[in-house]
Amino acid sequence: MTTESPRWFKSSYSNNGGDCVEVAANLADPHGVVPIRDSKTSDGPTLGIPVGAFTAFVTGIKTGEFGTV
Repeated sequence: MTTESPRWFKSSYSNNGGDCVEVAANLADPHGVVPIRDSKTSDGPTLGIPVGAFTAFVTGIKTGEFGTV
């Protein structure tokens, strides 16, 4: 069992606008999940997204699968 702590980071595209999510990708390999949390509530709940699902989501964003806002 690993006791590694999450290293949270935001995208460089966030511009500190406040409406951001943070991910702790350092836990993907040892745990098979990518923890995600609301950057405005760092002591709040986190979601543990399976690595495959997170990878598919990021790929979909990069390829424009979800459209634009």
